[in-house]
Amino acid sequence: MSYIILQGSRHTKEKIQVSKILCLGLNYSDHISEMKSEKPAEPVVFMKPASAIIHNGSSVFIPAISKEAHHEVEIVMVIGTTARNIPENQAMEYVAGFGIGLDMTLRDIQAEAKKQGKPWTIAKGFDTSAPVSEFIARKLIPDPDNLDFKLMVNDQLKQQGNSRDMIFKFAEIVSYLSTIFTLNRGDLIFTGTPAGVGPVQPGDKLTASLSDFTSFSVSIDKETDYQATSTKSKYI
Repeated sequence: MSYIILQGSRHTKEKIQVSKILCLGLNYSDHISEMKSEKPAEPVVFMKPASAIIHNGSSVFIPAISKEAHHEVEIVMVIGTTARNIPENQAMEYVAGFGIGLDMTLRDIQAEAKKQGKPWTIAKGFDTSAPVSEFIARKLIPDPDNLDFKLMVNDQLKQQGNSRDMIFKFAEIVSYLSTIFTLNRGDLIFTGTPAGVGPVQPGDKLTASLSDFTSFSVSIDKETDYQATSTKSKYI
């Protein structure tokens, strides 16, 4: 079971199962420029499976099919109440909290998929491609539309941004997605990355933080280091 931890008031913590991960691309103008793309008229949406989630202290394993994996740090929302067709002026009532995450991307695989007009699923959805922090309850964050966040790689600053610079704001994102997908409690929404995306190598340590609210660290490893595991169903 893939899950996140939501921290509420008085240091209470709740474990919430994740159903799906919805992600936005091209939601910061500086990132659009560095990718030589055009500003989208509506949100660019893709998905990751819940199995992509890992937590603080874990490792990102780069599949052998890729020679160029990149980091993308993003603010992540977790949905608190299942709903569909949510009005924008009510959207934040359905957000349980905020965290920080990494949209790990196999850039060479994505580039080839773009050339051929194919989906990005492999490039974006591989196992361990969605490291996330613990989440902080929305009510504990005074101004979500003015949140600093950053990524350090081997103690060097590689990315930094602020939620005020998003093209599509939090409420707009939730409302838009809810017209297409039923948003279930525990669904995660990655909201896009600022400029500064770049390659990672085995042995790198990545530390992502959301202002002073929450943070996590992960390391980069090769797929050959990944240990096979299995979960046997009680029905077999």
